[in-house]
Amino acid sequence: MSKNILITGAAGFIGSALALRLLDRGDRVYGIDNMNDYYEVSLKQARLARTEGHENFSFEKLDIADRAGMEDLFKREKFDAVMNLAAQAGVRYSIENPNAYVDANLVGFGNILEGCRHSGVKHLVYASSSSVYGSNSKLPYSEHDAVNHPVSLYAATKKANELMAHSYANLYDLPVTGLRFFTVYGPWGRPDMAFFKFTRMMLAGEEIPVFNHGKMIRDFTYIDDIVEGVIRVIDRPATPNPQWSSDAPDPASSFAPYKVYNIGNSEPVELLHYIKVLEDSVGVKARMNMMPMQDGDVKATQADVSDLVNDTGFKPSTTVEQGVQAFADWYREYYKV
Repeated sequence: MSKNILITGAAGFIGSALALRLLDRGDRVYGIDNMNDYYEVSLKQARLARTEGHENFSFEKLDIADRAGMEDLFKREKFDAVMNLAAQAGVRYSIENPNAYVDANLVGFGNILEGCRHSGVKHLVYASSSSVYGSNSKLPYSEHDAVNHPVSLYAATKKANELMAHSYANLYDLPVTGLRFFTVYGPWGRPDMAFFKFTRMMLAGEEIPVFNHGKMIRDFTYIDDIVEGVIRVIDRPATPNPQWSSDAPDPASSFAPYKVYNIGNSEPVELLHYIKVLEDSVGVKARMNMMPMQDGDVKATQADVSDLVNDTGFKPSTTVEQGVQAFADWYREYYKV
């Protein structure tokens, strides 16, 4: 049965890809985005253009931090499910502009929770991040481990989202599911992310900054795998865990309708290998400027996705070689390089 689904951040990387998939399967999608200039607005407009002609797609320019606007939206529209992807992203930018993270990731998320609560939304799914694991060093990262030591404000706001969501699940019986995404990449991606910056700089003959002297390890996850995981979860509203115990509380579930999943490829790749794959895909040798670790960064990420596999039957599987080639092909076509 088709659903009426709200996607916040609908002009974003994941939001636009998700909207296309939901429309293809017959759902109605209502998208909102504030269209800010954190990165090139023209790319956001181009992403939107892929969906705006669809009869089951509606779009409104709206900031989730606009309380009155969000209240009005939830009064006007009746949503079966909400996918919150609107956020101020980026670890390093949170050091430069912390207020943007408070406004979007805390105030904005509060407005979404209130809208869902008052309008009878059957399932709120929201983007968390692998960044919440912070100073945890046990790999792979498991949702069942505590995440109490974030190393950036961005990570702290995402952890706060999980706590805020749990309180609404408890108080108002609102089914909520948080998705911890691991280094998403692919066509139509975000220009502020390393894979995008590296491609642009390599094709321009510029040096690329390689932090921690290339010894970073990341669980790179292709956009199509992320979208498939999101759809599987949207269709499966969170339920209380009957085995949950307050004597040994499980952080990934609850006595309330609350759940957290990792979505990652679970095949971590060293940054230097990723750069080699990118070199092969774009046909350019990278000139590397080896640099130390940056504040707020972590050395390695890897997702334990056993819960996602057990509950939804889906495991991300796109290799870095496949994904980077698809991105490089798109980049050359989109930017006419």
